[in-house]
Amino acid sequence: MTDYDTFGGVYPAMCTPFHDDGSIDFETLRADARRLESAGVDGLVPMGSTGESATVSHDEHVEVIEAVVDAVDVPVIGGSGSNNTREALSLSQRAADVGADALLLISPYYNKPEQEGLIDHYTAIADAVDVPQIVYNVPSRTGRNIEPETVARLAERENIQGYKAAGGDLNQVSEIVERTREEEFDVLSGNDGETLPILSVGGTGCISVAANVEPERMSDLVWAAMEGDYESARERHHELGPLFRALFWETNPIPVKAAMEIRGHMPDRVRPPLTDLTAENREALEAVLADLEPMEAR
Repeated sequence: MTDYDTFGGVYPAMCTPFHDDGSIDFETLRADARRLESAGVDGLVPMGSTGESATVSHDEHVEVIEAVVDAVDVPVIGGSGSNNTREALSLSQRAADVGADALLLISPYYNKPEQEGLIDHYTAIADAVDVPQIVYNVPSRTGRNIEPETVARLAERENIQGYKAAGGDLNQVSEIVERTREEEFDVLSGNDGETLPILSVGGTGCISVAANVEPERMSDLVWAAMEGDYESARERHHELGPLFRALFWETNPIPVKAAMEIRGHMPDRVRPPLTDLTAENREALEAVLADLEPMEAR
């Protein structure tokens, strides 16, 4: 396990490339991991929502995490959540066994557990798997918000060390930062357009879709803010604003997969039931990308 004490910085939520037959393209996956590492990101997150974790088998899930771990030296945060506590525990242990430095655990979806059920779910995994873990709140996909009181209680666990905020409620994020200041606990933006506001109230970084396409600019934005240079951070935020919006014109990861193909990083194939980006949106996305001149790593 890599020795690091914080989840500060930029962590691309990686895409998973597929061959024509729908199988995983591990060669391209490793090459993309190395590209992102060379661009200066602080770590990588395979097998989150952007990685189409919902459409891969458990064995594929673990193989993707292992391939990324083997390809890079930066920390790897493996997505290992599920709506089934027993299944999430198994995936988490397998991810840790293949070398994941930390785990990203989406809250149970569809089941819509009560807050005590969320406590029990995360505690069971924390008790069984001895690696740092990040609680992932994305109510638009799960149907259930993780309340600040719940996060504060979970933050008391030694290996629950972070929270990914993708709920769109800055007041809630601010309260979570406030209530976890005495713990070794990091709050990360899960929505690119909210990264700068979250950093301003005490967040430490982001798990980012846009960083797949613009890792240098996202790193520049985050570290400028972390170092107190909010003028530069705002400049990057507004420069990237059109991309932030474009990447959610359709369901993630449809647009970012198209952007990755336009940039030459991987094909834009997605697994069903996802579909290709519409021709109209692809043309508009190409225009957004054309406005972003290449830049070097920070």
